[in-house]
This record gives sequence, C-alpha cells and structure tokens, in this order.
Amino acid sequence: MTATRWLMAIGLGLGLASPVAAQPAPDALPRLAVAPDDVSVLGVSSGGYMATQLAVAWPREFAGLGVLSAGPWACARGSLSLALGQCMGTKKGLPDPAALEERHRDYRQRDLVGEAEALADLRVFVWHGDQDEIVDPALGRALAEQFRGWLASPEDQLRFVESEEAGHGWPVAADADTPVEDLADCRSGGGSHLLACDLDIAGEALDWLHGDLSPPETGEAGGRLVTFDQADFDARGLGDTGYLFVPEGCEAGGCDLTVALHGCAMDVDQIGEAFVRHSGLNERAAGNRRVVLYPQAETSLPNPQGCWDWWGFAESAWQLDPLHDTRRGTQTGALMAMIERLQEAPEAP
Repeated sequence: MTATRWLMAIGLGLGLASPVAAQPAPDALPRLAVAPDDVSVLGVSSGGYMATQLAVAWPREFAGLGVLSAGPWACARGSLSLALGQCMGTKKGLPDPAALEERHRDYRQRDLVGEAEALADLRVFVWHGDQDEIVDPALGRALAEQFRGWLASPEDQLRFVESEEAGHGWPVAADADTPVEDLADCRSGGGSHLLACDLDIAGEALDWLHGDLSPPETGEAGGRLVTFDQADFDARGLGDTGYLFVPEGCEAGGCDLTVALHGCAMDVDQIGEAFVRHSGLNERAAGNRRVVLYPQAETSLPNPQGCWDWWGFAESAWQLDPLHDTRRGTQTGALMAMIERLQEAPEAP
C-alpha cells in the first residue's frame, strides 16, 4: 500500500466527497427512557476503536461490544506514529500486549476506566476481513486475544469471525431496497465502506451480544430515522447533527439501545445516509424494540476524514499523554452523555 493511501486511511488526505444538501435544523436528542441493562455499542474501523474505548471506560454501562475492522484497545497510546505503523499496518510490528496491559492497569488505579470485574462480564463480537488492506487482519486477532485475557469465560462470551475475501468495512446483506451506489465491493472496499459481502454482520453481532433476536423485518424498517442536534454534547470532532432510529412504540419508553459508530469517511457529510439507513441494524432493531443511536464525527484540519478519536487528536494540544481512551476523553464523555440522555424519562408535557 502506498504512503498516500496510508495517510488517506487515517484521515490525513484530501479530496473529500461533496457534502449532502442542507437539512432543516434538528431537534434536541429526545429522552426515551431506554432500558439501561442491555445496551450495546458497535463500531467499524475508527468507530471500532472508539467502541472499545467506551466499553473499557464504562463496562458496567454496556452488556455487549461489537468491533469490526479494528485492533486492540489503546493500540495507538496517543501516538499518530503508532496509529499508522502499528495499529493499521504493522511496519512497526504488532502492539505489545504487555505495554497495553500496563496502560490498562495504570488507568484502573487512577479510576480512568472501569473495574476489571465489570469488564470480565461483557459479551464481545469481533469481525475482520482477511483481505483488509487498511487495518491488518492480525490486529483483529490481537483484539480478540486481548479480550480473551479480560473476559471471565472467553469461550462463552467472545466470538471472533475472520471472513475470507472480505476487505475493510462493514459487511451487509443487501436487499432490493439498497441502492447499488451505497455499496462497496466486498474485497476492495472503498466508497461507502458498506461491503456487499452477502453477510448480515449486524444481525450476527446483535444475536451474539443479546441472544437470538427476532428475524429482521423485510422492506423498510418499522420506525423513524430522525436527526438530532449534537450541540448539547459539545466535543471537538463531533458533527452538528446525529441520527437516531426509533422503532414504533419506543417513544413510550422501555426499549433497549444500540450505539453504532461509523468509520473514517463514513459520516453523513461524506457518504450521505448510507450507513445510518443500510447497515442492517434498523431492520433488526425494529422487530426487537431496540433504539439505534448513530452519532456523527466531523471532518476538520487535524481530522479531514471524519474519524473518531482513537489516537488523541481531539484532546488538548499540550497533553503529552492524551486521555482520549479514558473516561476523561472529550469524545467518550460526549457519547456517554448521549446514552444518558436517551435513558432519561421524557419530560412531562
């Protein structure tokens, strides 16, 4: 892979897609009284790294974690050089498990992440394509191995899948309603990073994390995809507008919640609503009373591909050791605040 492609992948390249048309000003994120005891977070690529950061920081708040096309927790350790050379490619070798475990131990002692006992109770789903040229498949294996050391019963709590002839992205089992232009080649990826692999990764992940759920609804999912104003959750690197899928009947409360985090170059300003409409999550969520939160990162000078902060760009420039992968991270804090808002009871009229 050329150096230029490396830089584009991490979000340092140019040539962004044209933004989507301006939309009406969105409302605030609603209070939906979602249930707090069966929350999952799924993410792909930079979103996969961020999903792991959230689950490790607040393991008691999550029942399940799903990670696609990403590597071990805290892999970059606040270093762009390591992010490029050890957490995407492996020119600098694979991450040192001992160094990552020492970081985790130090964070626990400083109350920057959750207790080991809570982390041990998670259910975890890890997927990687064996032809991934953006994040080396060996890093997905390293993430699975990291969790084998953390989970109480890895054989029962961890599922690791490495698919043949699949590249970098989020695999989908497209149906007749999925626009062809919203799909990418299964092996080569690119474009929307929604890989036409005829693989319902959303369903496989949710089934593993929450038990066998009802089959996905056919046709358009029964619910509403709405936008919300992310300004209430101000953090460097967040976009103005987020998305929320609300199944029918969930406005009254009591539904479960899944948080879905896009990867680099997958926010709505770059690929439109492809990910928030065609990930496969909405169809499965509609029949299982599960709200889906789609927060959005934004492009910027230090982050022109709209990645989630897994190497420290969103933290204060003077920090020698940015705490992006802890409870003090500006983006992790904002995402948890969104979850807490959805868990609140609706205000009385």
